[in-house]
Amino acid sequence: MADLALNLALARPPDPGEQLRDEPGPDTEHCLRLYAKLASGVTVVTTQGGDGRPTGMTVSSLTSLSARPPLLLACLRNGSHTLSAIGGQGVFAVNLLRDNQRSRAVRFADPAVSPSERFREIPLRPVLGAPVFGDALGWSVCLVEDIRRYGDHSAVVGRVAVVQVASGRPLLWHDRRFGSLAGAGAGAGAGVGEGVPR
Repeated sequence: MADLALNLALARPPDPGEQLRDEPGPDTEHCLRLYAKLASGVTVVTTQGGDGRPTGMTVSSLTSLSARPPLLLACLRNGSHTLSAIGGQGVFAVNLLRDNQRSRAVRFADPAVSPSERFREIPLRPVLGAPVFGDALGWSVCLVEDIRRYGDHSAVVGRVAVVQVASGRPLLWHDRRFGSLAGAGAGAGAGVGEGVPR
């Protein structure tokens, strides 16, 4: 019987996935060109820093992961102050930006801008210890379920504890530029605007 199992294993064609794992794959520039074609909403992920002050960063890699239980997945750059603070606090907020909040997205994406300058003149309210934007299109406060490192980013899974949604249009990110929905319908198209250096 053991000989039969061995013969079957030897007769099985090689798994193409195994062969591909040994290949170096496409270069970074080709991957980034593909990723740029993925349209997404623009959010600012915020939390309380270890010094008691708010910290946050612009994130375009955010998606719903599950409805029951309600889970969101955000991808944050490794080494960022915000990612470290989320790990320490165990709670974070996701603030969906409106289409007229491009300058805010740029400010929170710029590593040269200090945390205090990033939050200047933004209406904030603390919810479960996380700072949320009072003028966002929508926000949620999440409790950290898991943080795992993948390459140069970490996937942060949060369980949605509180959520609020307002009316308006989202700020979009596509092809390394900001855009917004055009027309009355949600799927009527997109216009593009200024880009953010990555």
